[in-house]
Amino acid sequence: MKLKLTICLLAFLNFYEAQESITYQKPSAEILKLADYERPPSVLMNSKKDWVVFTYRPTYKTLEDLSQQEMKLGGLRINLVTNISSSATYSSNLKVRKMSDKSEVQVKNLPPNPKITFTSFSPDEKKLAFTNTTAKGVELWIVDLETATAKKITADNLNANLGSPYIWYKDSQNLLIKTLPQNRTALIDSSKDLPTGPIVSTADGKVSQNRTYQDLLKNPQDEKNFEILTASDIYNVDLNGNLKKVKDQNMYSGLSFSPDGNYLMATTIKKPFSYIVPLSRFPMTTTVYDASGNAVKVVNEILLNEIMPKGFSSVRTGKRAMGWRSDMPATLVYAEALDGGDQSKAADYRDEIFMWEAPFNAAPKSFFKTKQRYEDVSWTNDHYAIVSEGWYDTRNTKSFLIDLKNGESKVIDDRNYQDVYSDPGNFNTTKNQFGRTVLDMKGEKAYLIGAGFTKDGQHPFIDEMDLKTLKKKRLYTSNLKNAKEDIIDIINPSKGEVLTIQQSASQYPNYFKKNIKSNKTEAVTSFANPFESIKDVYKEVITYKRNDGVTLTGTLYLPANYDRKAKKEKLPLLIWAYPTEYKDKNTAGQNTQNPNDFTFPYYGSFVYWTTKGYAVLDDAAFPIIGEGKTEPNDTFIPQLVANGKAAIDAVDQLGYIDRTKVAVGGHSYGAFMTANLLTHSKDYACGIARSGAYNRTLTPFGFQSEQRNYWDVPEIYNTMSPFMNADKMKTPLLLIHGDADNNPGTFTLQTERYFQALKNLGAPVKMVLLPKEAHGYQAKENILHLLWEQDQFLEKCLKK
Repeated sequence: MKLKLTICLLAFLNFYEAQESITYQKPSAEILKLADYERPPSVLMNSKKDWVVFTYRPTYKTLEDLSQQEMKLGGLRINLVTNISSSATYSSNLKVRKMSDKSEVQVKNLPPNPKITFTSFSPDEKKLAFTNTTAKGVELWIVDLETATAKKITADNLNANLGSPYIWYKDSQNLLIKTLPQNRTALIDSSKDLPTGPIVSTADGKVSQNRTYQDLLKNPQDEKNFEILTASDIYNVDLNGNLKKVKDQNMYSGLSFSPDGNYLMATTIKKPFSYIVPLSRFPMTTTVYDASGNAVKVVNEILLNEIMPKGFSSVRTGKRAMGWRSDMPATLVYAEALDGGDQSKAADYRDEIFMWEAPFNAAPKSFFKTKQRYEDVSWTNDHYAIVSEGWYDTRNTKSFLIDLKNGESKVIDDRNYQDVYSDPGNFNTTKNQFGRTVLDMKGEKAYLIGAGFTKDGQHPFIDEMDLKTLKKKRLYTSNLKNAKEDIIDIINPSKGEVLTIQQSASQYPNYFKKNIKSNKTEAVTSFANPFESIKDVYKEVITYKRNDGVTLTGTLYLPANYDRKAKKEKLPLLIWAYPTEYKDKNTAGQNTQNPNDFTFPYYGSFVYWTTKGYAVLDDAAFPIIGEGKTEPNDTFIPQLVANGKAAIDAVDQLGYIDRTKVAVGGHSYGAFMTANLLTHSKDYACGIARSGAYNRTLTPFGFQSEQRNYWDVPEIYNTMSPFMNADKMKTPLLLIHGDADNNPGTFTLQTERYFQALKNLGAPVKMVLLPKEAHGYQAKENILHLLWEQDQFLEKCLKK
């Protein structure tokens, strides 16, 4: 092993100069054939499942797309010319089809070179709205589904800087839009101004637990620009483009109509702003208006939220999660913490849920109290509701069926939410008379769709639940051979009609209408496999055990022409993984991998390299377990090393690999994992770490699933930090990062500083910074070059 490693080090050091001047490269032909493919369309269906919309978009963005002028403010990244997120993903074409027809129809009269986003059906589901981004801004278009014809109804002056710039009225004939204010103030170019004073921030002595955030406001100029860019006027526009002003300029962060359409709830951002938290924690005021635009009631006022108690089950004080009750004309539902939002305080009940009926003259009525943190409420009709609560520290989730007529509640689900084998599934939903989502019920019967993970494999199912007795009846279990079936929707329970997606390792996922009573299926889509060159790659989900008995899994891929019986050639092995925290060993050992999942190679895995003669263990299980009062990260390093060794041992025992030629890789927390494995284990010849964080003292108030701060457990933060152990890392490492990473905790600086430490300590390391890329990579030029870098690196370390 030492000789092999020495040869690899020498090859690595001879191959890479201290600083390279390089242009964009493309990977080898085998990988390029897979990476440079045409993306099949995405599918959008209405609730009745009688219309299908196909949205087409380019496989990748370009560097030009990522190089548009942007401003980073309050957690936003805004295109200053078009007034939409600079990271927006656009479709370039639309086709529609009646479900009963056999072929799709090209939508006519689309804008030239369309950049389509924010698509939504009208409440009557006869039309489709979308925005188109021009060279100057965002405009609104409508598609008549029956004629498959598009029509522009506004100028390109919509303001999409805070998300979708429109919502439908209930009548399906009008939309509420956010436009740029008339006589909008020019933005401030602070780079040309001399400072008028220093930036001063103060603390009032209150303890808080704020994680690291990107793209925050930094100075008064940023504050002013934030105001300018988020301010909108509100108009009503009909389908002919006629405009009527509804509300004057303000920073509208949220707009929603009551189910009956008679009230508008509008949330506006207020001052003071913050330089340490993003806009979601700025002060906000929520006001309800009547149909004439008159203020009815200020229903919520949220203060600046810079101070947060420690813990993932802690929340802010005041009304939160406010929204319209979907089965009533105009009733608000919201929760308030009874423990001050602090999970560390003892409390019999954590949250109280209230209902508040418009026009809000009477006081809100208490609806339900939760012993854990309130999560969600679903409505059936005026008879039942289902309330969910949860608690992070125990990973518990609990659901209650509440009889709205007498107030009685029954527990219908109480389990560890990471226990996938006991997952009862999700209730099937439908649209009610208000066009809102409610549980799909037939009399007292409701229906659950489950993913169906079991110790014997995956078998999706449909259950019927009697809400009076809570008894269940299994209506269907999927048992397809050599294929996987995901149940998407129950179209007609009495007739047994459902919508599914079927796929296999080599069959691209396609939609089917299926009758679960007769077992007859009808294809809805027929997308071809764009990756034919790996359709014969061998794929198997393998199960093995860690040294402490924890069951692990991974999806093993072998080259198509590899002789699995003779096993004469011992292959290099590539492991791609991402650690996950658990509170008990049983849930950590459960299998959620299916060998019949379609094999979709993408830049976030090593599957490409099966075409180059490598064995690949993808999505290898890397559980980090902390049972009882022990936290997972208390033993992070030994568990990490044990996970990796178990994976290598398992594939080695199958006889396929040369265990002296193993590489490990990961993205984000997987990159953090990779750096630690190379630091603390001798099982690897090299590693690839992408967009990771390596110094945990730079994320001092928690990271990933760690709730404790640095000063609570400094030894944990230091031990887990590859940067703190850089002197121990001597294995070749390829570090990759987007130079515009916007993910909290994975600032590009993390990779730059780690590289400098490794380089100065004599480690064989190479750093590649991808221009304009955020946490996930998008530009074709960068992705192809990334694959080339990885290919060169692996060939040098594992084959030469």
